[in-house]
Amino acid sequence: MDERSERVRPAWRSGLAQVGTLGKDVAGGVVRRRRVRRTTGIDPHRDVDFTAMYRDEASTVTADDGVALAVRSVTTGPEIDADGQSWGRTSTPELTVIFVHGFTLRMASWHFQRYGLAQRWADRRIKMVFFDQRGHGASDLVSRPSSTMAQLGDDLDAVIRAMAPTGPVILVGHSMGGMSIMSLARRHSNLFGHRGRIAGVGLVSTAVRGITETGLGEGLNNPIVDALRLSVRYVPRAVQAGRGFTRRAVEPVLIAASFGPDYYSPAAGRAVEKMIQNTHIGTMVNFLKALESHDESTALPVLAQVPTVVIAGDYDRLTPLPNSLRMYAELGADSRLVVAEGCGHMLPIEAPDLVDDGIDDLVSRSRLALGRPLTPARSRTRKRTTESVGQAGDD
Repeated sequence: MDERSERVRPAWRSGLAQVGTLGKDVAGGVVRRRRVRRTTGIDPHRDVDFTAMYRDEASTVTADDGVALAVRSVTTGPEIDADGQSWGRTSTPELTVIFVHGFTLRMASWHFQRYGLAQRWADRRIKMVFFDQRGHGASDLVSRPSSTMAQLGDDLDAVIRAMAPTGPVILVGHSMGGMSIMSLARRHSNLFGHRGRIAGVGLVSTAVRGITETGLGEGLNNPIVDALRLSVRYVPRAVQAGRGFTRRAVEPVLIAASFGPDYYSPAAGRAVEKMIQNTHIGTMVNFLKALESHDESTALPVLAQVPTVVIAGDYDRLTPLPNSLRMYAELGADSRLVVAEGCGHMLPIEAPDLVDDGIDDLVSRSRLALGRPLTPARSRTRKRTTESVGQAGDD
């Protein structure tokens, strides 16, 4: 590669070469690459109903400040247990997995995980909980003062208390949802300690620090992040202009960054576009400001106390791959990294099998023995696994 080609290499691709080095020099793991054969011309999701999960059991969780959060839940496994007894609605599952969606999205962005994991866990009693973050989807709209990362962490704590009052819990967050989990770890660190109830964490397409910082932090040109940074700079004007500047500047950016360059599914694209476009302008403006300034670096040592998986796309232009690599390197010995080659920001929809694999593996590694003492991550033997995989499966 000549000097000019290297200089213009996109920021969101600049970390891919580091994966092998990380696996060899940092994690001591093995880099495995899985190529995929793509089907073109036929939409693989043309018949998918992305609203199907709204037929699951509905609940409302009231946050500590009175905001109503819309929740759906489903429990996998047979209706009759091994002793021939019926499972009641109040029965404690072996594990609860709570999914937290990203900025300008809603719980439906986890559609493929809802149904794919239900099939995988058909013989296990695992409760899956999905909710709309404040200001998103069917949850209450909120003011700017309460549109903060700290409040999202407290909201997640309220969901855990209401929807998983007992038993171990795994948290999976995409984009801003991963930041919500980090906020929870910073503000409620007792949940992650050796006597805590959090048994594992999945971080999908997310970042420790604000998105307008992380993209520029690479010192390379990233037009997606540049556009977001510009919109944040003019937030006061956006509020005054209503649906003008912010929607024109932000919606196309988010939609364009959703998928990798070769991804083909008009149905999935329309579903994501609809979620973004249906997000209230106030939510978009207020959380853009929160995303610009958030920094959850102090949460990483807390998260390092439990098994984790970091999943990232090497074409992600909102939370570029180098940020995921750094985050992974700071997590504990029980962390794993999965890189989706050719994928963008919307991994739960673009690479659902890959994300399901990561979550299913996390469940198998989860800290189910809640009383098991954990030694600090820095003193453990660093033996981790790094994967670099394609979008949909093996050759």
